[in-house]
Amino acid sequence: MSANSGGKAGYHHGNLRNALIRAAVELAADGGPEKVVLREAARRVGVSPTAAYRHFAGQAELLHAVKIHGQQALADSMEKAADEAPPSTDPGEAAELRLSAIGRGYVRFALTQPGLYRSAFCPPVAGEGEAKGEWTGVAAPGDDPEYRAFVLLTGALDALVAAGRMPERNRPAAEAAAWAGVHGLSLLILDGPMRHLPDAERDAVIERTLRMIVSGMVAP
Repeated sequence: MSANSGGKAGYHHGNLRNALIRAAVELAADGGPEKVVLREAARRVGVSPTAAYRHFAGQAELLHAVKIHGQQALADSMEKAADEAPPSTDPGEAAELRLSAIGRGYVRFALTQPGLYRSAFCPPVAGEGEAKGEWTGVAAPGDDPEYRAFVLLTGALDALVAAGRMPERNRPAAEAAAWAGVHGLSLLILDGPMRHLPDAERDAVIERTLRMIVSGMVAP
């Protein structure tokens, strides 16, 4: 059964939705959230806007799907960086290295995928129906895949405490502090005065910021 009988390509039920999301992700990667337009996604897929509207009520719903994809891709980057962290037989040192690597993966994603990164964190638009957008980001949201990046950060901080490296009194709201550090740095490099830094200086700033974040977490 085709989800669209008048388009250039035939899609079985469900395939068209996924194809529209992929097209929207490409639009976001090319130009950020403002480029995510349902009609343009339909045009790229080769179907009519009417067919697209059978799967998304409007642009807001499509953008929300892109945001979830962006958050997942961000988590993938963080997880990959954590896997690349230097090994250590000392649990405390290993926990510090993992936290630093997770932050590095965060900034790396922002700099290599700026359009998708901006889309992942763009404010909800009217009609998006994102009840979870009210989450404040200062407590673990559970195992929802949309928040996997935050869960990775939470686990890295918990590991610091478990290894005796991070005092328990430093733990409350530590996610928000660490997140603010890497997110603010990413935006300064993407859109602020640091966008003009030569690569070597930019990388030095990134590493210095990550060291400051970790040292602040483990401060006695």
